[in-house]
Amino acid sequence: MESNQSWVTEFILVGFHLSAKMEKLLFWIFSLFYIFSLLANGMILGLICLDLRLHTPMYFFLSHLAIIDMSYASNNVPKMMANLANKNRTISFVPCILQTFLYLGFAATECLILMVMSYDRFVAICHPLQYTVIMNWRACRVLATTSWACGFILALAHAVLLLRLPFCGPWEVNHLFCEILSVLKLACVDTWINQVVLLAASIFVLVGPLCLMLVSYIRILCAVLKIQSKEGRRKAFSICSSHLCVVGLFFGIAMLVYMVPDSNQREEEEKILSLFHSLFNPFLNPLIYSLRNAQVKGALYRALQKRSM
Repeated sequence: MESNQSWVTEFILVGFHLSAKMEKLLFWIFSLFYIFSLLANGMILGLICLDLRLHTPMYFFLSHLAIIDMSYASNNVPKMMANLANKNRTISFVPCILQTFLYLGFAATECLILMVMSYDRFVAICHPLQYTVIMNWRACRVLATTSWACGFILALAHAVLLLRLPFCGPWEVNHLFCEILSVLKLACVDTWINQVVLLAASIFVLVGPLCLMLVSYIRILCAVLKIQSKEGRRKAFSICSSHLCVVGLFFGIAMLVYMVPDSNQREEEEKILSLFHSLFNPFLNPLIYSLRNAQVKGALYRALQKRSM
């Protein structure tokens, strides 16, 4: 068995099995989505920084979500586009492990930030008189810092466990990027420890936060239905429905990828689902939050007015 093991220097990213014309088309589609997601998330981040009316806890956490989405896309999409543009689909060992680490870190952090955002909405709607006391700036900074720290500590644990594994050839990662489940399949030894830690982490950042969010939104729904004014109910539903759209898409796909038993038949489906997280989710989040949010649209209008003056 030892003769079949060696120190791996690079992996080959298999990607999709497509014709050259289709790969060229996908390259331009991915480019447009990637550029738009950077511009849209950058716009939201800029508006939140520049407009004093958006200096509230909700938009503070939304700015963190925008940073995560830009980083998340930039970690995977440029390499995917490079693979579509040329036939050399290799990636060195260290960049591959780094890509896996960052992918898991940003994904876990986004889960926790989304949970914190739901808690912020719960306090704002169910305890409006205590909102400024509970969600003070110190509490917001602690919640954001804890989310980032927990997300990247979990990712570091996965990366360390991955580094201890020997890998067997051919070193072909059947994915669009160095996704942890696809990399683990190339190991020469039993990866049960990695699988157990991955499952435990999935429960911690997916199942736990999702259950807490469901409880929060059930209580929010009860509180919203008690609001007397139609305008008040409409505003509360608008803000919460935007958040629920993002939560449903992100958590639903993550649970399909990491908590449903794996099989060879699901490999192509998992590529498409992971593509959603890396490309479409960063593209959709700013659309959901800006098109359905009067305050963001108002801030954009004010910013454009200042430029025209």
